[in-house]
Formats: sequence, structure tokens, C-alpha cells
Amino acid sequence: MAARRVGGEGRLSRLVLALASGNPGKLREIQSLLSGLAIEVRSAADLGGVDFPEEGDQYVPNAIAKAHAAAEQLGCCAVADDSGLEVEGLDWAPGALSARYGGPGLDDRGRLEHLLAELATRPDASRRARFVCVASFVSSEGEVQTERGECPGRILLEPRGEGGFGYDPVFEPDGFSCSMAELSSDEKHAISHRGRALARLRPAIEAFVSLAQP
Repeated sequence: MAARRVGGEGRLSRLVLALASGNPGKLREIQSLLSGLAIEVRSAADLGGVDFPEEGDQYVPNAIAKAHAAAEQLGCCAVADDSGLEVEGLDWAPGALSARYGGPGLDDRGRLEHLLAELATRPDASRRARFVCVASFVSSEGEVQTERGECPGRILLEPRGEGGFGYDPVFEPDGFSCSMAELSSDEKHAISHRGRALARLRPAIEAFVSLAQP
């Protein structure tokens, strides 16, 4: 399977990297984290859509399965991440189930409010927490590289900030006195779970781009 390229009249041909996610926040972050590479990061939906396998409760198999599905169905290299928030006082839940926490039908705000409500019923529970991200890159030839990143911190009593997405407004990273949603993009990328996972994965993507150059 050849590496897929995009381009048109008057445009240079560029390699395509499909992001196996429909989350616009993830797309913006990964496009920024992989900036400078001769590759165009686009959502799987923008490239025609992908039928993803049902997600389980483990980061690594989830990330690999999503990236494989996108690479095989779209005919290009793909990247996927499976990430979650783990809270000590909730027995390290919700973890890989973070995007489905609280049941179907909830948006980011609804899941965030459900999390705070759960902790409120356990006033003595530890609010120590960590964001976890496992990112997987699958080349157009089916080769797989997977990396993990973590960001430790704690859960705030109420949301703060308008940036980021997901649980960012209630997560205070270690070493900061503000929520993840109050950090600049550069500050967040430097310390976030996704930023750390993608920094470790970037060399594999760079090597693929170098080999695929005409």
C-alpha cells in the first residue's frame, strides 16, 4: 500500500496523516504538535470516514486498533490516541472510559460536572490525578509505533479557564497554580500527556516522512 498524498493544480503533493478521531480539540492539538513536518494531518472524517472498532477499557489496544482501522480503510498512515483522566479518590477511574464517563449523551461539560459530583459525594477522597495518553502511529505499510505520556496533577473544586477541552478546566497540573484550561497552547503542549506522547512518537513519523519523500 503506497503512502497516500494530497495535492492539486498549483499545489505541492503532501503526505497525508489521518487522525483517527472526530474530536476537533485533539485535531488542533496534534496538528500543532506535529507542525513543521512535511505531512498534512487531517481528520478521518474529512478523508471519507472510518468504521472504528468498539473501544475497550485499555489504552494501548484502543489506540492501535483505531490507528490500524484508519490506515487500512483510508490507505494512508494514521495516528490515534487513547487518553483519559485517572483520579486516585475514584480508584483511578474513569481512565480509558473518560470519553464515556457518566453515560451516553453527555458532552464535555456534562462529563466534567459528573466527575465533580462524584468527588463531592466522597469529601475525604484524594483529588490527586493524572492525565494519561497512549499515541499510536501506523504507517501506510502497517508498521506500528506506540508511545505513552502522563501529566500528574489534581482535580480542582470547580472549573477554571476557557481553553483546552474535556477535563482541562478542572485539572491543575503539578507545578502550576492554574487549570490546564488556563495555560497557553505552548505551555500545555510542553507538559500535557498528549504533548509528551506525541513528542516521543514524532521521531517515528519523521522517519516515515523522510523515507516517503519523492
